[in-house]
Amino acid sequence: MAPPIALTREITPAITQCELTHLARAPIDLGCARLQHAEYERTLATLGCEVRRLPAAPEMADSVFIEDTAIVFDELAIVTRPGAVSRRLETTAVADALAAFRTLHGIVAPAIADGGDVLVAGRRVFVGVSTRTNRDAVAQMRRVLVPVGYRVDEVAVTGCLHLKSAVTALDDDVLLINRGWVDAAVFTGFELVDIDPAEPYAANALRVGGSIVFPSEFPRTGDAIRSRGFDVRAVPAGELAKAEGAVTCCSLILR
Repeated sequence: MAPPIALTREITPAITQCELTHLARAPIDLGCARLQHAEYERTLATLGCEVRRLPAAPEMADSVFIEDTAIVFDELAIVTRPGAVSRRLETTAVADALAAFRTLHGIVAPAIADGGDVLVAGRRVFVGVSTRTNRDAVAQMRRVLVPVGYRVDEVAVTGCLHLKSAVTALDDDVLLINRGWVDAAVFTGFELVDIDPAEPYAANALRVGGSIVFPSEFPRTGDAIRSRGFDVRAVPAGELAKAEGAVTCCSLILR
């Protein structure tokens, strides 16, 4: 069986001008951010992924957050229409890279969508309605995904940038959640693992095979995940967090 492919994208110096919604702008150490990103890519490779890094033009300040440009399923991929106008140039190269592996569908106006607002757990797809994703996008995703066997549910997002800032999948039946930013009642039928209250940004975890890539900045929540029997691979992610990024944001995994 071929190894999973992890698409990543380089960090440009323009990241210092990234879009921000919920955080105040703080200085980003470009060298440190690149070192942390490289360690993230090495961790993906250690977990069996073939890492393919795409280049990014200087004007693409947020391009390292490649997750927002597409949602990848076994059967197809959906190329998004990012909610921030400045990010819409990012999708072309990602679509070109995905076209070799998946049939592509696209989100079209008046819909806007960021991949960070889409949580897939088994055949369930939760789409967060946020400042970056609207209900028109939910409807378009439903038209594409229901015919191939997925259920698509809309979820309200409050207090954070994306749905996956508030909840991510540890496996098909277990979710990691910050209940302060999303209504836990939406996720009926799932086992919920709560973040540590002292680590509000800790709900973003990346599932790769049977392992969980997780920010080393949130050790208490990391220990809680380990206590459930998960293999946790801690990576430093603090510099990109200043740009409202997290571990799911920095890759598209094609299984």
